[in-house]
Amino acid sequence: MSFWDSLLYDLFPLIWSGMITGCLYALGALGLVMIFKCSKVVNFSHGNVAGLTAFLVYGLSSGMLMSLSWGAAVLVALLGAIAIAFLIYSIISPLVFESDLTSTIATLGFGLIAQGVTLLIFGADIVALDLPIPRFAVSVLGLLVTGYDLTVLAVAVVTIGALFMVIDHTKLGIAFRAISENPFAAEVCGLNLRSVHYFAWITASILGVVGALLIVPTTFLSVTTVATFMLQAFAAAVIGGFASLPGALVGGILVGVLMNLFTFYVSPEYSSTFLLAVILVALNIFPNGILQRVGGSRV
Repeated sequence: MSFWDSLLYDLFPLIWSGMITGCLYALGALGLVMIFKCSKVVNFSHGNVAGLTAFLVYGLSSGMLMSLSWGAAVLVALLGAIAIAFLIYSIISPLVFESDLTSTIATLGFGLIAQGVTLLIFGADIVALDLPIPRFAVSVLGLLVTGYDLTVLAVAVVTIGALFMVIDHTKLGIAFRAISENPFAAEVCGLNLRSVHYFAWITASILGVVGALLIVPTTFLSVTTVATFMLQAFAAAVIGGFASLPGALVGGILVGVLMNLFTFYVSPEYSSTFLLAVILVALNIFPNGILQRVGGSRV
């Protein structure tokens, strides 16, 4: 096989599928970054809470808990995710204003609680969660594009676009940016820090659910599936910079492509080791994120 044939049949498809998966990593990373930007908390419960809500969709749509339509099950799961995010922040909010480290450690506890609830209700079995995604494939310039690819791309573009529209063009978004830049000055100007924190935590939970539901069709649903997915999202947030929303988007796509290439050309067994190495390299070269500027980082 010639070099160009190798590019056509191996490299280009790997990059394309990596970009699609990277869009989902970006959704998870955006949630982590939103919470960190305004409340300075690294939310380690993000993956397990998203996993619990994904299982809730399964239970409500499969007949295990109820026999709802897929749309109704997703709506109930989103409401559940919002309620959980509201509850978690309500409990740790006193800690947020006292110690960033203590509140971050508290999220670890809530993550373990969410994982325990998932095991208690749904068990440790591996299940399949089928989503109503169009099943077709078309060839575009020799590249195979599936209905799943287009669905993920469309949902990611709409969701991320809506998020940036809210942040850039609404009073709530302006308040979010102000508190992210200088919470003390924002509070002096009359902004309610807790209200904006609630907005960030609830939005992050919705992004986590969307990403979790779309990653499941490529694998399976288990107690650790979504948490593992969020590990890649965490790496994307680190690479992009925990203070940069655009960086989270770039970091997600970069992690998706790099993981795909490493898994195919090297070995899937060492993918976690490779991911940690990428994080360490990124922290050393781009401590403020890959989109950092001279004299500061991109917001």
